[in-house]
Amino acid sequence: MNVQWDQVDMAFWDAQHARAAAPLQQDWAYGSTMKTLGVPVLRACVSQDGKPVALAQFIVRRFLGQTAGMALCSRGPVWLQDLSGPDKSRVYQALRRTIPLTHLRLVAITPEEPAGPELGLSMWRRVMTGHSTVMLDLTPSMDVLRAQLDKRWRHRLGGAEASALTVHRVGTNAGQYRWLLDAEMQQREQRGLHGLPLPFFDMYVPSRQQPSKTMLTVRADVGRDRMAGMMFLIHGEAATYHVGWTSDAGRDLHAHNLILWRGIEALRERGVRMLDLGGVNTIRSAGIARFKMSTGGRVITYAGTFI
Repeated sequence: MNVQWDQVDMAFWDAQHARAAAPLQQDWAYGSTMKTLGVPVLRACVSQDGKPVALAQFIVRRFLGQTAGMALCSRGPVWLQDLSGPDKSRVYQALRRTIPLTHLRLVAITPEEPAGPELGLSMWRRVMTGHSTVMLDLTPSMDVLRAQLDKRWRHRLGGAEASALTVHRVGTNAGQYRWLLDAEMQQREQRGLHGLPLPFFDMYVPSRQQPSKTMLTVRADVGRDRMAGMMFLIHGEAATYHVGWTSDAGRDLHAHNLILWRGIEALRERGVRMLDLGGVNTIRSAGIARFKMSTGGRVITYAGTFI
């Protein structure tokens, strides 16, 4: 395996990332935004017999007075070819051996794959806490997607469609979506939640020439009153549901069912094939977990390991 560090360009990375409908954390613009925020980023392209087989973007954290570093490849690598478990193992070994970090270093990955022989890692080495998310394939027709909704979810959607709610696609200027991010920050404080810092969104949205290719925000109103909002970050041919807020009145009207459904429709129009509905925690946030899982999406659990 041959590894090139920080030598591929954005056009190549974006094309391969889109073809794989890969996660946000492996998106070039995600890494560029992190760099702007002062976080070191390393990008690797791994080749076998002269053919690219994997991309891996690492976020680097320094500690012990900058004498040590930990590099995390979150939800990666992005596989460009079908590889066997032993070949994937050689990719991991090559990344660990060549990563350009000096002194004490820790290299970790959280591959978005189930444990098994094709993972290329022993299940005994998966040492980080597991995390689950719901992935929804958007390639079927809207009729098929609606049919696969849980019966109760579909019933609530129908009620919201028949209500006084009106749905709007919000523009990409910061002033048009700032209210939703402010509501998200309040929710985090009240519930003790964590997430990407507010400046990340302001930098990520204009990271491409067409901001409509990096973000979609949907809002539901009754008259002049905001009932609910959702923000999706778009990365190639995939998207991630990242921010959601609803008022008590919006919750009663099942506004989130309606704006998620309209968001799915809008994402499909923009060429998005896969929607990551975000993390699920059936203990701490059971209601949110049920909402996401009832869409008919596939629950994926991934954990990490040092390599």
